[in-house]
Amino acid sequence: MCKIEKHYFLRKRFRTFYPVVIDIETSGIDSNTNALLEIAVITLKMNSLGLLEQENLLHCHIKPFLGSIIDPNAIAFNKIDPFNPLRGAISEYEALNSILRLINTGIQKQKCSKSIIVAHNAIFDYNFLMAAIKRNKIKNNPFHPFVIFDTATLSGLAVGQTVLARACKEIGLKFDNNQAHSALYDTRKTANLFCKIVNYWKKLGGWPPNNKK
Repeated sequence: MCKIEKHYFLRKRFRTFYPVVIDIETSGIDSNTNALLEIAVITLKMNSLGLLEQENLLHCHIKPFLGSIIDPNAIAFNKIDPFNPLRGAISEYEALNSILRLINTGIQKQKCSKSIIVAHNAIFDYNFLMAAIKRNKIKNNPFHPFVIFDTATLSGLAVGQTVLARACKEIGLKFDNNQAHSALYDTRKTANLFCKIVNYWKKLGGWPPNNKK
């Protein structure tokens, strides 16, 4: 007879918070004046063994908001043509509402209170996302007002590396530099890195212990 283990809810692992992995690509470094051009989001869940796994993914190309500044250096770096019609870009408002619907559904499903952004050098992504939410006058922001999970800090602790590519390779994940600086690719790698660090900590005897349901 097989025994089905009780499902772990994220709320028990992260103090009722719902971690969401995010990466963005922008037209510069100023969250108030430069455009949000691309965003990818991965939600997480815990399996019956209490290990963190990826759940849902949402990826959007975004039109620059009216009056935004396009820094040529940023565009040369991420290789995004903001005005290429083949991008299939949508407005910030449409993208944010799709993302927040996904996150709010996860918060309710996991019985959490707030969402926390998980990102590599997370303050950059956090600032751009908060600026876009404010700019579009979106109410009921699900994100915690100041708590973030930064995988640059976590990987510095876990494997002594803070660059995403180096941290992934050090922890045993493949990383293709030719695909880097795409929001979709970087979000997947950041999610893999975060899950691996959290799960490795559990296997070492960290929280949650195997006998705590």
